[in-house]
Amino acid sequence: MSTPRLKRDIPGTVIFDGDQARIGYALNKMCFSFNSAECREAFQRDEEAYMSKYKLNDAQKQAIRNRNVLELIAAGGHPYYLAKFAGIFKLDMQDIGAQQTGMTKDAFKAKLIAAGQ
Repeated sequence: MSTPRLKRDIPGTVIFDGDQARIGYALNKMCFSFNSAECREAFQRDEEAYMSKYKLNDAQKQAIRNRNVLELIAAGGHPYYLAKFAGIFKLDMQDIGAQQTGMTKDAFKAKLIAAGQ
């Protein structure tokens, strides 16, 4: 008999597990579609229609509108698939780091530079 796996609680961190996978299925499926240039173009032409095509829920749609990767993770997004979304909008790791720390991108860059000195 196997021991049941305990769900880890890491403050400030969304654990991507089976529950998150189920919640984010539509969002991750949509982001996977961005492997195709044709799909990226269709999304950029009409984001609302594209989100509706994949049946995103309201929280997922709002996170897309906000261009907020942390909201997308909370809404079930897997970081691998969200990278495809971030690429469409030219969001880089500094943009994402700024979101994670609640800083502007310029303040986050300055923090990185200061830490490296």
